[in-house]
Amino acid sequence: MTRLPLPRRSLRTTLVALLLATVAVMCLVIGAVTHASVRDQLSAELDAQLARAGSRAIHQVQDGDDAQTTGPGTGPGASDGGTDGGTDDKFEGAVDGPGGGEGELMGVAVDGQLAAASWRDASGQVHELSAADRDLLAAALAGGDAGDRGGRDVELSIGDYRVAASAAPGGETVISGLPRGPMQSTLARLDLTLALASLGALLVTGIAGSFIVRRTMRPLEEVARIASDVAAMPLESGTVTLAERAPPEREGTEVGEVSRALNHLLDNVEGALTTRQRSEERMRRFIADASHELRTPLTSIRGYTEMLRLTEDLSEDGSRSVNRLDAQSRRMTSLVEDLLLLARLDDGAPRADDELDLGEIVVESLLDAQVTGGDHTWTLDVPDEPVLVRGDARQLTQVVVNLLSNARKHTPAGTSVAARLRLEGRREAVLEIIDDGPGIPAALQEEVFGRFTRADAARSGGEGTSGLGLPIVRAITTSHGGSIELDSRPGRTAFTVRLPLAATA
Repeated sequence: MTRLPLPRRSLRTTLVALLLATVAVMCLVIGAVTHASVRDQLSAELDAQLARAGSRAIHQVQDGDDAQTTGPGTGPGASDGGTDGGTDDKFEGAVDGPGGGEGELMGVAVDGQLAAASWRDASGQVHELSAADRDLLAAALAGGDAGDRGGRDVELSIGDYRVAASAAPGGETVISGLPRGPMQSTLARLDLTLALASLGALLVTGIAGSFIVRRTMRPLEEVARIASDVAAMPLESGTVTLAERAPPEREGTEVGEVSRALNHLLDNVEGALTTRQRSEERMRRFIADASHELRTPLTSIRGYTEMLRLTEDLSEDGSRSVNRLDAQSRRMTSLVEDLLLLARLDDGAPRADDELDLGEIVVESLLDAQVTGGDHTWTLDVPDEPVLVRGDARQLTQVVVNLLSNARKHTPAGTSVAARLRLEGRREAVLEIIDDGPGIPAALQEEVFGRFTRADAARSGGEGTSGLGLPIVRAITTSHGGSIELDSRPGRTAFTVRLPLAATA
């Protein structure tokens, strides 16, 4: 299964997110603790009020019992109907309603049966509980002891209530209840206040945290910028100066340690680059001087070789030896000339800047290659119109000749070699030298433009090579503002040279 890469977040964003998450968790914990504490406090106060309401309800029931005892139904000769009248008087307090404030509920139960229950509305009017509410009230209190003053919550049609049962002296069970709406409303307002305060705290924390983190991370961002600038610099060759340094920060801080480490690293890198540059300059100077000094003796060797041919009567072996000496001296002269050219290109020596027809150079170079490489198949594809570039005619000719010679020397007989020149837009001329030979080994492709790099036996031909042809091609191409690329696989090897047109050079 392919795993999708996770999006990267900056350190600044991560720190602000962690800060906001911490504040959010703290606000959540504080809100939960505050809500629980206030809820317990309000519940305790509601239970205390409920206890006082229960005491008042017991007094009302007691007053009803006293009225029944002293009423006309208790005297001698009282009829049976007086008993009913006395029972009504007994629950008169419950029927008349609770004596407390709005919403208060009161009921009386005898032998577990709810005989009367009523509640007082906001206007002070007393209403009997409906049969459904009386059943809910009885079910909520079922199983509790008569003396149990612990409150229970019950949802009635008139709202949520906290109810409790108390034992009256006459044996009745007096039920009292108070609405839970005010407590719930208080908790709702508290929760809203805590939520708004938490959002405000998160907003302030986000703004202040972003400012503080940005201010704190600014030196580190400067360090990152300097490191990125140095990483983007071409350090492989030439004179390199790393003048910029990270700003000094207070020692002992993390940013200060990073700045100090980066500055120390830049000092070491600059020292190493300076040493490398001096070594390269000494090497180039040595190669240039040695090559220049070798030209004179090589010219003398070739001169004496020609003189031997003209003045001496050589045997067959002697002639063979003289010819061999002449061939090797010419090869050595070519190597010296290549080294001198590379040294001049490395030093940035001035070159000719003429307007040239690259198509004409390619045609002439391919005709010469056909003469020396008759065992190869050569094809040419150039535009009909001139392809004008600016540069040195001799050096650009050497580029084309070296690429064609490279294709001829490192491919077997019968290989097809194509030279294709085309225009890419109005800015570049693109030259491709393509062969269908065995290709360049993958391990060698990264080093093929290195000096004195030779192909292995799989691509080597019969002619000896110095390993300087492709490095000279790249050096000349680069000095003309162009580039060269290699794409090789078995059956197809392509060198692509790009040069700016004369109009854009």
